[in-house]
Amino acid sequence: MTVTREAAPRQWSRTPSLVLTPAVVAHRGASGHRPEHTLDAYRTAIRMGVDDIELDLVATRDGVLVARHDLELSATTDVASRPELAHLRRSLVVDGVAQEGWFAQDLTLAELKTLAARERMPGTRPANTAYDGAEGVPTLTEVLAMVGAESVRRGRPVGLLLELKHAAHHDAIGLPLDVSLLRLLARHGLDHPWARVVLMSFEPGILRRLAGRTRLPIVQLVELAQRGMLTPEGLEGVDEYADGIGPHASLVLPRDAGGAIGLPSTVVRDAHRLGLTVHVWTVRGENRFLPSNLRHGAAPDALGDMAGHVRALLAAGVDAVITDHPEEALAVLCER
Repeated sequence: MTVTREAAPRQWSRTPSLVLTPAVVAHRGASGHRPEHTLDAYRTAIRMGVDDIELDLVATRDGVLVARHDLELSATTDVASRPELAHLRRSLVVDGVAQEGWFAQDLTLAELKTLAARERMPGTRPANTAYDGAEGVPTLTEVLAMVGAESVRRGRPVGLLLELKHAAHHDAIGLPLDVSLLRLLARHGLDHPWARVVLMSFEPGILRRLAGRTRLPIVQLVELAQRGMLTPEGLEGVDEYADGIGPHASLVLPRDAGGAIGLPSTVVRDAHRLGLTVHVWTVRGENRFLPSNLRHGAAPDALGDMAGHVRALLAAGVDAVITDHPEEALAVLCER
């Protein structure tokens, strides 16, 4: 059922955050406004005033870390239209899922740099397609340089949340992500606790490995299938190697059978008891991604009451909101 903003829940009990001001994190940049994981998406988010940008990391065949959510490239680049790369199309099993296409691990950096980025969800975000082809796939080195320059230009530090994707898969093919990552961060002087860099993954194995090799904060991301990590016993295990958790938003604000949110779960309270911060993901503005009682109208790609979703998450005590539409979350923080 679709209801208006006035019907959205208002009476959440407020839980304090562990931080003075909860952070707004741009998910893959301002990806509600630009194709994800482009320098333009990151710069747009920084112009909006975000505290941090979030990016996903995978490796090329020659071991260079680049900003992509998936190893498979056809959804976010023009690789399928490049005849010189047609021979690299193949089937590959990644984390138990069979996929067909072109994979970052099969391309050298030079080959990857011939590709143009494009919008992942053109049906949902048609305005973003106006920027298709304007940029390529950035390396982590390029992102670090851009963020450093923007921080100086704007007179404020911009943080980085770095998610290591498909870590065990990269280990198996001889391209361990943590080795390249730590070497690169050290080269840029970003390997100390106050560097505004956070390391994240859904895979505990690589996070445990990192905990023994770096003093940077570590966040254990948690998807719906991993909800066992969020029991009191599970959180105690996470606390052995991590500084925070990153649960899916519906694990903090459970949805009922109709998709509506009500009272929060105990996840934030239980995490805070152990001193674990809570970075919640991914808050998006379109109706199709919002709880049913925060949607506006019936059109799935119309913008709904994302601000109401952010208010509810902040009332639940989260320490950071990771979002495709950071301007909406920032506006809610200004209200507070």
